[in-house]
Amino acid sequence: MLEYERELWEKGRTHIAGVDEVGRGCLFGDVVAAAVILPQGLELEGVDDSKKLSKKQREELYDVIMEKALAVGVGIVDVPTIEKINIKQAARLAMKMAVERLAVEPDYLLVDAEKVDVPIRQLAVIHGDALSQSIAAASIIAKVTRDRLCLEWDLQYPEYGIAMHKGYATKLHRERIVEHGPSPMHRKTFLSKILYEQQELFEL
Repeated sequence: MLEYERELWEKGRTHIAGVDEVGRGCLFGDVVAAAVILPQGLELEGVDDSKKLSKKQREELYDVIMEKALAVGVGIVDVPTIEKINIKQAARLAMKMAVERLAVEPDYLLVDAEKVDVPIRQLAVIHGDALSQSIAAASIIAKVTRDRLCLEWDLQYPEYGIAMHKGYATKLHRERIVEHGPSPMHRKTFLSKILYEQQELFEL
């Protein structure tokens, strides 16, 4: 998990930020990105792609990362912006916001399969959250942050079961949307594609 970082450390890069996002494929809610700069040479046991970890593991590692990191930045882009600029651009914007909110200026970015619109040298790493500790750490911070938001959203819109499926297009979620119609936090452009047989529910 440190192959990319070690190569950069050897070239004199000391503040390497891993960058990742979560929520790109959801029907509901904001997209969240994180940027994490870990100390040079630090190896964190258990850090991996957040999708491979249990909720308990993610929560525990979140605390470790927040304690050990030199800097952590989080970017959140809301549903109206997602609808306006599309989800790909919204995810990139969230990543840009996360990098810009780092308290320590990075000298290099390792990004999970994306390009961040900042004047910092960077590398897009395919499946980076499974290959780079820095990106994996960012994926954990972003995932835990968004999951906690989902608990808040579930209190606002309890009829959709957001706390269970986190806004993804599960069978339960699709059924609840058909039953109750979309909420203000549902991404209408996503719904019209995935639930095309119910398009009359989603007219703005």
